[in-house]
Amino acid sequence: MLGWEFPPFISGGLGTACYGLTKAMSKLGLEITFILPRMIRTGNLSTHINLKTPGDIKGDFQSEWETQEIRNLKIRTIDSPLKPYATAHTYQDEIEEIIRSKQERITGITKDENLQDNGHYAGDMYAEVHRYAAAAVKLAMQESFDVIHAHDWMTYSAGVAVAAVSGKPLVIHVHSTEFDRSGEHVNQMIYNFERAGMHAADKIIAVSYLTKNIILSRYGVSGDKVEVVYNGIEKNGNGLGLGKIGISRDEKIVLFLGRITMQKGPEYFLGAAKKVLEVIDNVRFVMAGSGDMMKRTIELAAQLGIGSKVMFTGFLRGEDVRKVYERADLYVMPSVSEPFGIAPLEALNNDVPVLISKQSGVSEVLTHVLKADFWDVNEIANKIVAVLKYPPLQMTLKEHGNYEVRKLRWEDAAEKCKQVYNQVINEAVCV
Repeated sequence: MLGWEFPPFISGGLGTACYGLTKAMSKLGLEITFILPRMIRTGNLSTHINLKTPGDIKGDFQSEWETQEIRNLKIRTIDSPLKPYATAHTYQDEIEEIIRSKQERITGITKDENLQDNGHYAGDMYAEVHRYAAAAVKLAMQESFDVIHAHDWMTYSAGVAVAAVSGKPLVIHVHSTEFDRSGEHVNQMIYNFERAGMHAADKIIAVSYLTKNIILSRYGVSGDKVEVVYNGIEKNGNGLGLGKIGISRDEKIVLFLGRITMQKGPEYFLGAAKKVLEVIDNVRFVMAGSGDMMKRTIELAAQLGIGSKVMFTGFLRGEDVRKVYERADLYVMPSVSEPFGIAPLEALNNDVPVLISKQSGVSEVLTHVLKADFWDVNEIANKIVAVLKYPPLQMTLKEHGNYEVRKLRWEDAAEKCKQVYNQVINEAVCV
């Protein structure tokens, strides 16, 4: 399995999905070797992950991880600065930060001028994708496996390369497309990576029918090649204390939790917030997350005159996420194009009613939630007001939504993936 993030180091839903899926696969008896571009060395690790330094192993990979919680999962990492949701610009920033860290570690001085990478890191993100592919091939040649499973575009080239040298079938998992991330202003290079991976794959897993339709219409793939496998949710554990997040107890909390980027529709959330505040005053709108539109979104809140009613928490993880869910009266996901959307499942799992855009894959599987078009800020605002002003509606959404989400299990997703594996392996044998 080729991916680009895995807990405890995650940037979004992809890492959560990889964790839930591999944990469920392990219970089915599947043995998984998970290859990551790079894992940041830190002492603040999840308790179920141990860092192991391999002996004299040749290749571009750097370290090996094993999890105690997921018995049949082995994680191996490649020394690469690739990160999820990266752009060419953010990739270059990451390269410069790595070089600065090296200089400071060696000389004790951080230099901002004439940064040099000594040829170790490629000068652009797309070259790094190819370097990752070459390193993945070296690593794969030392492993025994039956099928290759690649997650999202940065790993597709690696999947194609490993399939070519190993002769094993390739399954690619589409969690998001360039059309979801960029609308009609797609990055042609990324589109080319995606299209090449889709056409080279023996089978494609899409996270929703919304995503499948994009694959068929935008990438020229035949329908019989694509299987829809919905994401799942981990069963909620014991509740936590409220904690202190700077909000008075008499305020209603409307939560946006996700990357603050074009795809997630933060400007529509704020547009609806302004209309809600014209009707109800004791409401705080919490935007939890980070992204390339953070500065613009903060400025927009100020321009709309609601800056004092909007709280930006930055990126949250672990216990902080659970605490903010506990305080929330409603979770809103106004995504412009959301292939699936795990956050609404997490909200329902924490007894938080949900309002989602109709342009989301998760709307295909959830009935007991409120839905609106992402662009219809009036409708979004009306539904927010309804939930905040009418407790019986809020309670009904909580109870039915929580019951509904418990039927979406990672075990079902893992079983469907296993069926896909068996199909491509059997077809490869027949050929």
